[in-house]
Amino acid sequence: MNRTISVVILVLLAGLGIGATCLVQHTSAGRIAAQQRLIDSRTLLDMLAPDSYDNQPLEQPLPLENVPLTSSTLLGGYLATRAGQPSAVLLRSQTLGYTGAIELLIAIDANGKLLGVKTLKQAETPGLGGRLAEWPNTWLNSFTGKSSTDPADNGWALKKDQGQFDQIAGATTTSRAVINTIHDALRYFDEHRQQWVGSSAHE
Repeated sequence: MNRTISVVILVLLAGLGIGATCLVQHTSAGRIAAQQRLIDSRTLLDMLAPDSYDNQPLEQPLPLENVPLTSSTLLGGYLATRAGQPSAVLLRSQTLGYTGAIELLIAIDANGKLLGVKTLKQAETPGLGGRLAEWPNTWLNSFTGKSSTDPADNGWALKKDQGQFDQIAGATTTSRAVINTIHDALRYFDEHRQQWVGSSAHE
C-alpha cells in the first residue's frame, strides 16, 4: 500500500511539474514574441528617424514578394506612416555578390529619396566585401539622399565604370551588385509611388 501511495504521489508531483512548466511557457510565449518583434523592429527600422513614423511598419507589409528586377529580386516591403500618411517605404532586396547572396534593406522617403541602406545578410570575403555588414556603414551612407534620377542612370555605377560612386576597397563585384540593387529599388519605388504613397508626397 505504501508503495502504491508513493507511486501516486510521484505521478501527481510529475503532473504538477509538467503543468507548471506548460503554464509558464504559455504565459511567457506572448511576452517573448513581443520582445522579439521589438528587437526585429529596432534592427530593421533604425534607418528611420523615430519621429518620422507612428505605426508599426513591420505589421503593414506591401503586397509584393519575390519580384524579379534588372539586377536583384525584391523579397518584400513595408510601409511607414505618420498620422495616417505614408512617410517611407522599406524594401528588402536580394542580389548576388562575389561569394553569395546579399540581402539589403532599403529605406525610401515618400518623395523617392533614399533614407538609408542596411545589410541584413551577406557572405562576402571578410575584410573586403564583408565590410558591407558593418553598421553604421560609411560607404552605404554615401547613397543617402539619392533618387532614381539623381544621379542619372549612367551615374549609377562605380567611378571606374564612368559612374559617380566609389567602391568598397578591394570589392568591385560586391560594390557593383549593391549599387545596381539600390538603383533597382529606387526605380521600382518610382513605378509604384502612386500606389504606395499616393499624392501625400510633396516635391
